[in-house]
Amino acid sequence: MNIQERDIMKILLDNICVNQRALAEASGHSLGVVNRSVNNLMKEGYLDRHMCPTQKAKQLGEASRPRHAVILAAGFGMRMVPINLETPKALLEVKGEVLIERQIRQLHEAGIFDITVVVGFMKEKFEYLIDAFGVELLVNRDYGAKNNLFSLGLAADRLADTYVIPCDIWCARNPFSRHELYAWYMVSEREDPESDVRLNRKRELVLVERAARSGGAPRKTAAEKNGSAMIGIAYLDKETGTAVGEKVRRLCAQKGREGDFWEEALYENGRMILPAKVVPAADAVEINTYEQLRELDGDSNQLQSDVLDLIAQVFSCGNEEIKEIAVLKKGMTNRSFLFTVRGCKYIMRVPGEGTDKLINRKQEAAVYKTISGLGLCDDPVYIDPDTGYKITRYLEGVRVCDPDSEEDLAKCMTKLRHFHAMGLKVEHEFDIFGQIAFYESLRGGRPSLYRDYREVRDRVYSLRPWIESMAGVKVLTHIDAVPDNFLFYKGEDGREHLQLTDWEYAGMQDPHVDIAMFCIYSMYDKAQTDRLIRLYFDREVPDVLRAKIYAYIAACGLLWSNWCEYKLILGVEFGEYSLRQYRYAKEYYRHTMNLIGQIEEN
Repeated sequence: MNIQERDIMKILLDNICVNQRALAEASGHSLGVVNRSVNNLMKEGYLDRHMCPTQKAKQLGEASRPRHAVILAAGFGMRMVPINLETPKALLEVKGEVLIERQIRQLHEAGIFDITVVVGFMKEKFEYLIDAFGVELLVNRDYGAKNNLFSLGLAADRLADTYVIPCDIWCARNPFSRHELYAWYMVSEREDPESDVRLNRKRELVLVERAARSGGAPRKTAAEKNGSAMIGIAYLDKETGTAVGEKVRRLCAQKGREGDFWEEALYENGRMILPAKVVPAADAVEINTYEQLRELDGDSNQLQSDVLDLIAQVFSCGNEEIKEIAVLKKGMTNRSFLFTVRGCKYIMRVPGEGTDKLINRKQEAAVYKTISGLGLCDDPVYIDPDTGYKITRYLEGVRVCDPDSEEDLAKCMTKLRHFHAMGLKVEHEFDIFGQIAFYESLRGGRPSLYRDYREVRDRVYSLRPWIESMAGVKVLTHIDAVPDNFLFYKGEDGREHLQLTDWEYAGMQDPHVDIAMFCIYSMYDKAQTDRLIRLYFDREVPDVLRAKIYAYIAACGLLWSNWCEYKLILGVEFGEYSLRQYRYAKEYYRHTMNLIGQIEEN
């Protein structure tokens, strides 16, 4: 039985007998294909002369019944900013119905009640589904750092006879069935320039790209055509589901897979192992952005957003004039998105999880007031000292500092030295050791994840008297002067300019702390650190000054290690970055003590 015959058989198993013209319309196959398929099915004993399924067909249908579903709903849904500040996208209301509830009801209509929902971001908001629909929740604790391959990995043993469903798909017609005679992957009729696959004449999904990367889907080349829009819903039969589950587990065990989608498990030899199920563009709509929701359902309650109301108030415009909303890369502290009003681009900064405990927004606003107009920063169009919401002008052609480029580093250190030389003042101080104690307190009595934390902490704290005796005159210091916060951009004069962004932690401090912060964020080794110190001072420096900066690196490593531990409690994982910060606390304590020992000997 070929795929076309299976399509016809499935329709007849799901419905009462129909004529061939209706079968052609329902299946998407031509009348000629339908006629040949019906004749072959009759010859093989699956249909009687009235085109009704025989007992043989019904037995096949029962054996191929879908039995399970896995809904992937763990991610941030970052492109749904500003909606997902309060609501995960699976719980968006579309046409009067909660998105994931519609999916579950459609599964129930197809007789599927064994439903697993993989959650992560705002997981508590999904708890009611257990009682309302009898689903099982699996919690992906790594949702902040890993893509949905790892969500599916939690359900890898449940993929036989199973639908895999992204939570952000709205289907006009029920895509699920009581009978599935083969595995498939759903794509839309519309083209998508970002898609990895396109449909060939055999209904195979082949990779758009030419040069494949090892183990998965290759990157697209400019010469290739647009692909087919990948909807993401798939059905895995028993054999395919077992094989895919095993491959998902293997991929999850490999390094460097953190950003992969689960579809990586479907690629083999330049194509997907599943045939395509092609649906009209209007039948299955992926809701990834605020504007996609607005286009699908302009009356959705979720379109009401305090953030958008604020933007409308700031610019004296209607919400409908706020357009081209697009998320920016999720930062370590905040979420931000682009938008346009009357043809001009802006960035809205939205504080991230737990930020209210980490950042004093009134102090931040005071810093911006001090530096405004000095060419140091992206002067805010609007900043709220209570909520931390900030709107700035969008800079065209921006790039950040390359920490491996000596030319970039020289320019950044010159800018940093110039800022420090201004001797600016604010009323508050950034106390490194005070902040370490504060971040420790946010753990709520939980011990550190590091077994030797107390010993490492005592060593770093032993440097405190020496640091304080060596500290220079305190001035306004950026504190977060890391490569990503140095922005190169083209000004109206056509020349390249440089400024600093993200002044949330800025306060009075020894300006040499900024050198230490740049090094640890760049994950520099000792030789790279010494190079940066020379670039900042534009000369070789005495060992005593170098030792002081080493001590700051040790203290700041311990500081950000504690910061990462608190963020982990909130479900935000920073991978290697957090481990490296703790290593800086250890290693630069030793570097500091060795250098101090040499100084004393001399």
